[in-house]
Amino acid sequence: MTSKERFLKALRREVPDRLPVTTHHLMPSFLKNCLNGIGEQQFFDLFGLDPIRWVVTSRANSLKGEFYDPLHTALGFLEARRICSGDWQIRIEDVPGRTDDTKRFCIVTPARTLSMVLRSNEHTTWVEEHLIKEKSDIEIIAKYVTFPGCDTDEVNRIAAEFGQRGLIRGHILCFDGFGQPGCWQDFACLYGIENLIYSTFDDPGWVHAFLEVLKERKKHFIRSLKGAKYDILELGGGDASTTVISPDIFEEFVMPYDSELIAEAHEAGQRIVYHTCGGMMPILEAIASMKPDAMETFTPPGMGGDARLSEAKSRIGDKVCLIGGFDQFHFFNGCSPSQTRQEVRRCFSEAGGNGGYILSASDHFFQAEPELIRAYAEEASSCNYPYHS
Repeated sequence: MTSKERFLKALRREVPDRLPVTTHHLMPSFLKNCLNGIGEQQFFDLFGLDPIRWVVTSRANSLKGEFYDPLHTALGFLEARRICSGDWQIRIEDVPGRTDDTKRFCIVTPARTLSMVLRSNEHTTWVEEHLIKEKSDIEIIAKYVTFPGCDTDEVNRIAAEFGQRGLIRGHILCFDGFGQPGCWQDFACLYGIENLIYSTFDDPGWVHAFLEVLKERKKHFIRSLKGAKYDILELGGGDASTTVISPDIFEEFVMPYDSELIAEAHEAGQRIVYHTCGGMMPILEAIASMKPDAMETFTPPGMGGDARLSEAKSRIGDKVCLIGGFDQFHFFNGCSPSQTRQEVRRCFSEAGGNGGYILSASDHFFQAEPELIRAYAEEASSCNYPYHS
């Protein structure tokens, strides 16, 4: 099989020729510091992994007076071109006197300017000051925010160019500046997860009101995906994991919004992978009931998660494809190749039965030993089907 065929078989919970093996995002600092700055597709070729091509695009609706941000030229990591309007304009200011690269990201509206402070180092970006500071800020966002669509022509151009090499993957629209694909996670990025959790108790109506705003914006984007030749799109995020929120909060504040988006994606002819990097085991059936096509990241306990792959396979493996489960922290660094190979075999034996499983690092990594990545790829490529648990 080609890598694309192998991926799609697994996503349909069918049995491919061998275990599909890939990784999640490839961080630019890892490629620079560990592999002399090679490109993402060179990485997949170098190690013989099944390739993923991330494609993130946006389209402005000129009929509604929207346009591409003229100052947004250097795109960040997996960032689409920002969409502005006369009532929603972006201004970015340097914050002086910092050792890290620090920016104030401003959204200028007729009512007032909203802003957040973002800090970055060579590895990542984080929020130092959140966008939403007053409850009335959500009313400004609801009134003036733009509604980007997907540039399907660009997606399809890249998909045709990529061919059978591997998977075309994207994510559901995130909020401008700093966001996540899921509604709850987007809100957490804009307000702070601690503040958001408190508000579910203190003012749940306010929380629901803004989740509805975020959902409608994402729904608009999803409806524009008809005809886009994605293989899968990411929804969710780590702030919905049970190492962050309770199953009760997940059921009340996450499920109703993201499940509607998944249904919309299916209506648009798209597949969804639901991303939960952290605790998953108490909400496995809840996530599966939202009917995504796949779930990730199945982060193991050694990395701060709680995933037990064999149990997850038995509980939900007949409903969704499982992606992830590999402990990249302990088996891409500081161990022998044979130990890495054993970890691959553990994942395959626990989740590979009857197909429907894609082996992947359970999330990002910033350091890795090339010898161990090669052992990971080689061992996975030798995990052949038919195999029955």
